[in-house]
Amino acid sequence: MKILAIETSCDDTSSAVVENGTEVLSNIISSQIPIHAKYNGVVPELASRAHIQNVNIVVENALKNAGISFETFSDNIDCISCTYGPGLAGSLLVGVMTAKTLSYIYKKPLIPINHIEGHIFSAAIENKNLKPPFLSVVISGGHTELVIIKDYGKYKFLGGTRDDACGEAFDKAAKILGLAYPGGPIIDKFAKQGNPDAVKFTRPMLKGTWDFSFSGIKTAVLNYSKKADIKNQKIINDICASFQQAVAETVVTKAVAAAKEFSLNSVALGGGVSCNSQIREMFASECKKNKINLFLPSPVFCTDNAAMVAHVAYHKALKKKFYYPSKNVLSIKPSLELENW
Repeated sequence: MKILAIETSCDDTSSAVVENGTEVLSNIISSQIPIHAKYNGVVPELASRAHIQNVNIVVENALKNAGISFETFSDNIDCISCTYGPGLAGSLLVGVMTAKTLSYIYKKPLIPINHIEGHIFSAAIENKNLKPPFLSVVISGGHTELVIIKDYGKYKFLGGTRDDACGEAFDKAAKILGLAYPGGPIIDKFAKQGNPDAVKFTRPMLKGTWDFSFSGIKTAVLNYSKKADIKNQKIINDICASFQQAVAETVVTKAVAAAKEFSLNSVALGGGVSCNSQIREMFASECKKNKINLFLPSPVFCTDNAAMVAHVAYHKALKKKFYYPSKNVLSIKPSLELENW
């Protein structure tokens, strides 16, 4: 079964062709970082405009790289899938309308996918040994969540961020320090040259809950930067190392504790922040220590991409969870929550 997927939930325009859920024939991603960098964050209006400009080219290239043209589309593509939430309304609309149009023209089933589900199962694209049940740790620019995965379509939400998401905290800390956007990669780079014990940032463990809160660490970076010489690269390195250490410890400690609490012997990471080198290393160390199997997606599958959308769509298709646009109306859901199906 070959699925054409489209992902436009935020600022990456992506399309992929994936066969049987794991054979990635193509996975094209068009980044908008140059557009949003000067604003130190994603500007929704600019993001949706860029999606409009890019989506047709990205889809065409995804088909081309998979050896498919619009002339041979009907014979080679079995289903079409797209992200319909959560995300930026304007961005989501571009992807959904593109998918609905293709579905209508070629009379192919349409499979709407929750963006978070894509991140949850992103590690399964390359790791066929990743099978439910397992604990999913989604850490991205907009999400920090712990979810028990009982099966495809069967989830138990444990906790999420109460304020800033993990990636959002990295971006804001970088902005405070006068560093480039996106903040995650640059902080990761400077942290390697700094002392993680230089600044004693509090670890917000929120005992008694599986929720997260990173606004306090962000504020602590702001307060510390006001009295520190942030023009000194050594001091910048130390702040980055200390900040990253605090965030990593918080995420890893709570995730491993949750896995042990619910007797789960597998943990899978997903989301852009799971590219962070220290978070990956710390998870590897703690999971090994606690005899927990760790599954990490390759960096290309950590950030927003259509291959992960196609992977979930394949499993939905197996359970006949699709429809035709001529019979039903698919609407975007910017605030979509994780749901069982």
